[in-house]
Amino acid sequence: MQCPSDSESSSSSSGIASSIISSCGDGDTDGEEKICAVCGDRASGYHFHVMTCEGCKGFFRRTIIKGVQFTCPFNRSCTITKAKRRQCQACRFQKCLDAGMRKDMIMSEKALQLRRAVRQQKQHPELSPPVGLEPPEEPRLTTEQEQLIEILMEAHKKHFDSSFSQFIHYQPPVRLYIHGPKSWSPQDPAAPPHCPLGTQDHLESYPEEVLPDVFSLLPLFADLSTFMIQQVIQFAKAIPTFRSLLIEDQISLLKGATLEICQIRFNTVFNEETNAWECGQHCYTIQDGALSGFQQVYLEPLLKFHISLKKLRLHEAEYVLLQALVLFYPDHVDVTQRDQIDQTQEKIALTLKNYIDQRHPLPEGRFLYAKLLLLLAELRTLKVENTRQILHIDHNKNFTSMTPLLSEIIS
Repeated sequence: MQCPSDSESSSSSSGIASSIISSCGDGDTDGEEKICAVCGDRASGYHFHVMTCEGCKGFFRRTIIKGVQFTCPFNRSCTITKAKRRQCQACRFQKCLDAGMRKDMIMSEKALQLRRAVRQQKQHPELSPPVGLEPPEEPRLTTEQEQLIEILMEAHKKHFDSSFSQFIHYQPPVRLYIHGPKSWSPQDPAAPPHCPLGTQDHLESYPEEVLPDVFSLLPLFADLSTFMIQQVIQFAKAIPTFRSLLIEDQISLLKGATLEICQIRFNTVFNEETNAWECGQHCYTIQDGALSGFQQVYLEPLLKFHISLKKLRLHEAEYVLLQALVLFYPDHVDVTQRDQIDQTQEKIALTLKNYIDQRHPLPEGRFLYAKLLLLLAELRTLKVENTRQILHIDHNKNFTSMTPLLSEIIS
């Protein structure tokens, strides 16, 4: 549940657009032009596990597919540059291998035709797939898809603190002195549990002089949001395909997807028996959101979304693929590398579909992929309403309460 706050500790995160990428401070050079590891030409992205240009990508693939054996006319120490890369194919191929390009990530010609057919079917659903290129009845994860899952899982485990043990710098809930229920007596508990049962029970558990006002949990929620956003940024930066994009497209994708990815991650700690989010030593409910100023038009669909997603019993790999699917969303109006982002999203979608078909047992796996797509549509709607309510809450406070990082994300 993302929300604003007047926290000074949260405001240390940069709120300007360019700092979304650099806020994690890992010392990389995302703003620099990407260089092909083989010939030094301008790289177009990661191909077969290495940052290369389109020319070296095609050369390596053709060499492997055709099984060509090259011979160096000299002593196998030719210099490979953009201008000289065609002079010695043997040394060029050896440099591809030395740079780390992987033979096992090359798809067969039939697999490539199948992928093109799936892409064509996606763009033109009224067309039937060519004879002989129908998707197999029992799809299998390819080596490339296994590698993708491995990369995403590593990024997720490294940059998601599911125990929230690192969430230690935050403001406690703010309680104001206002008039409360007359029914309270000194024998009643002085403070409620971390997980209130309901709005009325939550209120009546306080002495009448210290009822929390509707913004009591906003500072803590804002610090939690900033903590989650920073982890999502780190997760994205650990994905080579994401890092290969232009810095402007990285910013655009993060601004468009971060709040949705946060909700997917929150679902992993959602307890469907208590309808509470168990974030380490903290526990939050929909009632806490109501006390913070969020309206039921957002809170009720939010709770329904988390209940529905939790019931699908997703594997950890499916949660991670879902986050990546949300991250690489090519339909943002201001992305420039739309085709590259679309191809990445398609690879992630096919990997998720194949993973479900192969490794998620029935009956839970039946129609699971279709259900996830419907929930992603709901999540996008929830993000719009969440943003609207955050701005409304912030506007109605008499002091600036939005943390810079959260402000940049929803701008």
